Amino acid sequence: MANIYDGAFRTILNDCRKLIIPVINEIFGETYTGEEEIRFFPNEHFLDQQDEADKERITDTNFTVFGKVPKKYHVECESSLPDRKITIRLFEYDTQIALDEGEVTEETLTVTFPNTAVLYLRTYKKTPDKMKYVIVTPGGTVRYDIPIMKVQTYSLDDIFEKGLLMLIPFYIFSHEKGFPEFNHNEQKLAELKAEYQKILERLDELEQQGAIGAFDKRTIIELSGDVIKEIAQKYENVQKGVGDMMSGALIETSARTILSQGINQGISQNQRETALRMLQDGELPIDKIAKYSGLRIEDVEQLAGLQTV
Repeated sequence: MANIYDGAFRTILNDCRKLIIPVINEIFGETYTGEEEIRFFPNEHFLDQQDEADKERITDTNFTVFGKVPKKYHVECESSLPDRKITIRLFEYDTQIALDEGEVTEETLTVTFPNTAVLYLRTYKKTPDKMKYVIVTPGGTVRYDIPIMKVQTYSLDDIFEKGLLMLIPFYIFSHEKGFPEFNHNEQKLAELKAEYQKILERLDELEQQGAIGAFDKRTIIELSGDVIKEIAQKYENVQKGVGDMMSGALIETSARTILSQGINQGISQNQRETALRMLQDGELPIDKIAKYSGLRIEDVEQLAGLQTV
């Protein structure tokens, strides 16, 4: 189901938001360093319907990057075949995002449209390299492109060299057409498993270098497993071969964290900062924050209490 992939996309953005910066640089040709503040805004928007109840629209992302000049971005994740409905839906989202923050001064309405892009998990012959808006107004015609990022065009080397780590959970889409062969050919399946073993090793290296944190690595591995489980549900050997490998890596990562920190030695600075950051965002319940930060629920509740003092 597409919502599994949408959910994975939203999760990695909300929980590991710095990973979006290299993607924004790649899509829009920006030069952000990764140190910029990123502020997310509500994804739910309601379209005003004159003769019926307001229609809810939920965007995949709606955030601002505060570089030298603050810029608003809207990125959608798609796994379906391109059609005209996607372009219309994008424009509806963009219009509502612009209206939500519009300003009226002396009867002059000023709206700012976001920088919009689409990340396609699957690439078809009909998948374009870009979409386009043409807005005809009494004051003139406005035209601009909506860039498209095609996950399947990026090799593993591309992903790691460009820092596009948030694409890793969706890398399996590059092998989707080969599932029937992987499922019946042990040698081919072994090659796929070796590729994913390499992914795990490279993530370990990045963690050891301090390029990513343990939480980011764990999230990437967990979401990769979720996506593999969904996309390969008709191919038992692929699910078990690659899916179980990611599950094993997840368990090993948790065990290694506990071992390195020592049991009952209190809360590490990294765990505390992770939990506090999620509490400040206010987007996750206490039990989820405890799960993702590796703390006990009681510890998170204590940190939440400190915030209100």
